[in-house]
Amino acid sequence: MAGIRIFNPETLAVPRAPYSLVASAAPGSTLIAIAGQVAVGRDGKVVGKGDIERQAAQVFANMAECLKAAGADWKNVIQFMSFLTRRQDIPGFAAYRQREFKTLYPDGAFPPNTLLIVSGLVDDDMLLEVQAIAAV
Repeated sequence: MAGIRIFNPETLAVPRAPYSLVASAAPGSTLIAIAGQVAVGRDGKVVGKGDIERQAAQVFANMAECLKAAGADWKNVIQFMSFLTRRQDIPGFAAYRQREFKTLYPDGAFPPNTLLIVSGLVDDDMLLEVQAIAAV
């Protein structure tokens, strides 16, 4: 796993959502930056208009393809940054992560994640964008 260490300092509260506070990669690791992924299918059309969980599923499917193309997997991710366009989608996005991250990260070593609410993305039908940094 490229010498990745994911943890929560004992001096801080444990996050309520599936993410950790700190991740580090061993010296000599190759970092992989993955551009923000949005809910666009291979045909270039937005998937799941108005449905945050369907959009999350497409975003993370796209992320999986990017990781695979870079010779990495979920266990290589050391940071996510998530952007939502609607505050009311936080519970739906959280529900998706709670459910799916148990499969993606069965050991519970969830990468750090920053969640931001933004005024919009490149297309008004896009509700979510997620970018990642991985290490191999």
